[in-house]
Amino acid sequence: MTTLTDGTSTLTRDALAVLQPGFTGTSAPSWLLRRLGEGLASVGLFGRNIASPDQLASLTAQLRAERDDVLVAIDEEGGDVTRLEVRTGSSFPGNHALGAVDDVALTREVAAELGRRLAACGVNLNWAPSADINSDPGNPVIGVRSFGADASLVARHTAAYVGGLQSAGVAACAKHFPGHGDTAVDSHHALPRIDAELSVLQARELAPFRAAIEAGTRAVMTAHIVVPALDPERPATLSPRILTGLLREELGYDGLIVTDGMEMQAVSGTYGIERGSVLAIAAGADAICVGGGLADDETVLRLRDALVAAVRSGELAEERLADAAARVRALAAWTASAAERDSGQGAASEPGPLSASAGRSDRAPRADVGLVAARRALTVTRAEHFVPLAGAPYVAAFTPVANFAVGDETPWGVAAELRRLLPGTETGSFARDRAGTEALAAAGPRRIVAVVRDEHRHPWMASALDTLLAARPDTIVVEMGVPQATPRGALHIATHGAARVCGRAAAEVIAGL
Repeated sequence: MTTLTDGTSTLTRDALAVLQPGFTGTSAPSWLLRRLGEGLASVGLFGRNIASPDQLASLTAQLRAERDDVLVAIDEEGGDVTRLEVRTGSSFPGNHALGAVDDVALTREVAAELGRRLAACGVNLNWAPSADINSDPGNPVIGVRSFGADASLVARHTAAYVGGLQSAGVAACAKHFPGHGDTAVDSHHALPRIDAELSVLQARELAPFRAAIEAGTRAVMTAHIVVPALDPERPATLSPRILTGLLREELGYDGLIVTDGMEMQAVSGTYGIERGSVLAIAAGADAICVGGGLADDETVLRLRDALVAAVRSGELAEERLADAAARVRALAAWTASAAERDSGQGAASEPGPLSASAGRSDRAPRADVGLVAARRALTVTRAEHFVPLAGAPYVAAFTPVANFAVGDETPWGVAAELRRLLPGTETGSFARDRAGTEALAAAGPRRIVAVVRDEHRHPWMASALDTLLAARPDTIVVEMGVPQATPRGALHIATHGAARVCGRAAAEVIAGL
């Protein structure tokens, strides 16, 4: 073990290099800058760290002043899961909307424009796209984050998304390996299990990951799920059979493997984050994502020390830790070289032709491609008795509890866009018992626009709609989750996602534009 001139050991630096911690605030705390100087190579950003594009660019510049090749990662899927626009809602529809359109060129263009905006802010690793197949329509955590329920559709759009994002010099991260779509449990809260046969997994769950690997994805994120057909004992994040045997050896993947958030209850509630982190690196993971909930220096030091102690006790091979750290640094070097190429071409700050020689598209994405995609994704069903609005409506939003990945701070719905298009529009939010009766009373004589999100997963929401439609058959229904039920209402609009841009597209139809 070598001791470096700054007093740290190579072992300690490698242990820091494999961590991807978060932090609180919109500027980098002193402890984080200090750890970057000691060997930390990655930082994870969340909505709490972002106020504006200019502020984000200043923050990433602050990080790079301490370490110029730092990996700055973010969970920016577009659609329902956005960090760049956490306070307003995303300018890009999510995966399910793109899958509904089923135009791989459009998916690539959306991802390229999103990547361009990330790169302009100094972000170079995006924990996206979700390559999960939404096999279980009742899945509480994937839903509209998936391109769809068909393996071949999800595979081709995953590949297109990877290509588009990386054309902007931002590393893609296909998730959640080996597939989180056939679960009925949210791994933020407990440990899910998928009991599909191996033949089903090979043909279904693994198909999008094969496509992502073939497309050259620079990173793959693991899932905290137990898949008995692959490993009956350990969740994928901690399984040598799944990470080394399946992902590395069978699928031939040689890029970075990053874990899902280690503070999620599926791991922290069963193994603990220190023990889980050691097992994950030993299993074949290269980077430990932590910081969605735990975001302080104490956590970083606890994990660093746990990895160092595991090497010294012989539980974790020093060569395995060194290999993991080397993969982190290799990805950092790739993003740094991509940024240098783009700075020379001006592609990272202004729209313009992208270099084909660097594997980029031969034309720049359109700045309005998100709205174009959202409009194309709409499924509109008009009943024979439908009559267009004659005035400003009442918007009744039936609001379920948001899953942890989406968060409850991001606005959704059509009310804001309808108020802009139809001044005088009023709105209310309703949940659970008597929601339909309360909405009717609040709306009075106004025409009602009922906005739902995954009606099929919430019996109270379906009951509320039943009440509304029985009393007011002229009600307009907007489904902003995964559409399952037969379209109903005088006008039914399925947006395939709840992003702000999806709400705008729906509002344009309602307003008759």
